[in-house]
Amino acid sequence: MSTQPRTAAPTMVNGFDPERMSDLSPHTRDAVERRNRVLGPVYRLFYHDPVEVVRGSGTYLYDAEGNEYLDAYNNVPCIGHSHPAVADAVTRQLHTVNTNTRYLQPSITEYAEDLLSTFPDALSNIVFTCSGSEANDLALRVAKYVTGRRGIIVTANAYHGVTETVAAISPSLGARSPLDIHVRTVDPFDHRTAIDDALGERLRTQIRSAVDDLERHGVGLAAFIADSIFSSDGVRSDPTGFLRPAIDEVHRAGGLYIADEVQPGFGRTGESWWGFQRHGIEPDIATIGKPMGNGMPIAAAVFRPDLLVEFGRNIRYFNTFGGNTVCVAAAQAVLDTIRAEGLIERAARVGANLKRAVQHATADVDMIGEVRGCGLFLGADVVDPVDGTPDAAGAAAVVNELRRRRVLISASGPAGNVLKVRPPLAFGEPDADRFLTEFAAALTSVAQR
Repeated sequence: MSTQPRTAAPTMVNGFDPERMSDLSPHTRDAVERRNRVLGPVYRLFYHDPVEVVRGSGTYLYDAEGNEYLDAYNNVPCIGHSHPAVADAVTRQLHTVNTNTRYLQPSITEYAEDLLSTFPDALSNIVFTCSGSEANDLALRVAKYVTGRRGIIVTANAYHGVTETVAAISPSLGARSPLDIHVRTVDPFDHRTAIDDALGERLRTQIRSAVDDLERHGVGLAAFIADSIFSSDGVRSDPTGFLRPAIDEVHRAGGLYIADEVQPGFGRTGESWWGFQRHGIEPDIATIGKPMGNGMPIAAAVFRPDLLVEFGRNIRYFNTFGGNTVCVAAAQAVLDTIRAEGLIERAARVGANLKRAVQHATADVDMIGEVRGCGLFLGADVVDPVDGTPDAAGAAAVVNELRRRRVLISASGPAGNVLKVRPPLAFGEPDADRFLTEFAAALTSVAQR
């Protein structure tokens, strides 16, 4: 169990700094000022020079001047920006009916059956929501109800959403966003001590210590929740299977295992539909987010049916437009497109080649440490060339140099130094070639400063 103070992560990696307003062009400065007047300080922009987006297509975004940006970051439009299959399905359904799940509608049942066919048989009940935050909120609520306990274990820099309950289990939101008093954190990825081939047992040991602490405080474990690719912890996909000791320990303690699939799901890892599957585990609950509808407001929590029997009987839960017919039409189009266009296979092929190429291109680059990930989800450590410590400023420099070259990525990790490459699944070989060319040029440019 981590005892380190929560001071490492900034509230937003790669955020626009309002102090840089004078560096912007007159047009961009005016746009930012107008936005700030009406949206206030809560909404944040990416990049030192924010990107104005007026159009998207496939793996590309376009600004008002027609400049093309390669999107190597946005996972929510998972099958590509403005995909015609989604646009057409939504348009047709909007011209027919858009209502909630309290009426018998074949499309909702048919989609649920289709989606559940991608999960293990034991996960056979689905509850639709409008966002991944709501799905995680419901998963926690069910876990606490079923177990009669309140303790939650998360990883040290986890992010699981923005509702009050879920923000309270999301350490990556920053030290000023308080964790719930019944939350405990584990940090198997501490770069000072972690050894890949021991990660599983290290995680088991930390979970056991966290459970002991919860029980000493009279709470007990309700659930352990993990993003199956640990995006906010710096992209940690390997070694395959290291989550098996974790789920064993959670079950030994009487808790439930919640797999947060908002980021690794829908085939992004290139090995399976869901990130937990590549580790050979079967969670009690899985949650999925807006990639489900290519950005339309649809998400879900998928449960072992026994977990919902008493909860459904005794708790009045509803989500007014979670799973509405228009969003279900979009979600069905996403599933159909992933299969028809072979996007899981593409993620495996393109992602593996991209990872090897990035590793080769950075082998002699002192500022790049380990390159990690699987499928179309990669992370690369930016480090101080002298002592190898995390270099958040260097990561920001690379991200913003790529933005200048019209390639969009971001950064994550406890120290904000992990370059995060997570494009739409439509990302193909030409996109990878362009990314590699600009990435190499960006590293050279930053190293010469």
